[in-house]
Amino acid sequence: MSTISVLGLVLFALMTLIGGKTGATAFLSLIFNFGLLFLAVVLISWGFPAMGVSLVIGTIILAFTIFFGEENELAAKTAYIAALIVMVGLILVIFPVEHWIMAQGFSLEDSEDLEGMSLTIGVSFVGVAVTEAILSTLGAIAEASIAIAAGLSEIIAQHPKVTTKRLYLDGISIGKQIIGTTFNTLFFGFFGGFLALFIWFSGLHYSFGSVINNKIFVAEVLMVLFALIGVILTVPVTTWVMTLTHRQSMKHPD
Repeated sequence: MSTISVLGLVLFALMTLIGGKTGATAFLSLIFNFGLLFLAVVLISWGFPAMGVSLVIGTIILAFTIFFGEENELAAKTAYIAALIVMVGLILVIFPVEHWIMAQGFSLEDSEDLEGMSLTIGVSFVGVAVTEAILSTLGAIAEASIAIAAGLSEIIAQHPKVTTKRLYLDGISIGKQIIGTTFNTLFFGFFGGFLALFIWFSGLHYSFGSVINNKIFVAEVLMVLFALIGVILTVPVTTWVMTLTHRQSMKHPD
């Protein structure tokens, strides 16, 4: 049995032990999402448009992540709608930025590994970069939307007559706390994942200009920034969707 298999079993056991049925279904959604990501790679390699693949696969991934990980129907529906809105908004930002920044493809540091291989595979690396940026932000968006929606649904359950203004302010308050922790999570994840690259830069005496213009560095910084933008947008969007839902339920209390 490989190390990855053992760690996977440990993860499943811990998620089931601590999270119960919700933890087990969340682990199952992780497997489904991995299969969807693999499907996205295959579809793009077959020549399907990257934007279309990103939109369809991203929508399904959000559905699996949110509905498998949240038992509260109101919170799940609100989080899903908000996450879809934010994803579409991010696509409108990511597409022109990736075309403008030109950080797609492989960098000079990859040249040794790619020696002897052909890069004429008939796939647009710009499209691949756009897909990578979109799919890499979905986890942070889903996590933030679920956290805010779950918190607001609990407030509604405890105080059914809460005003929409009060509910909106509470949602923004919850979101402010999420933004801080998410920023630290993304930053340390980025720094830890690229520690070896930073040591390489230091050992080879890269100048500051060379570092900030390096393709690998720029591409990863962009993904962190896109994820942060997505989380920041998720806060007001999720709160807005929940307040609309609450307002409608107060008008039609059936």
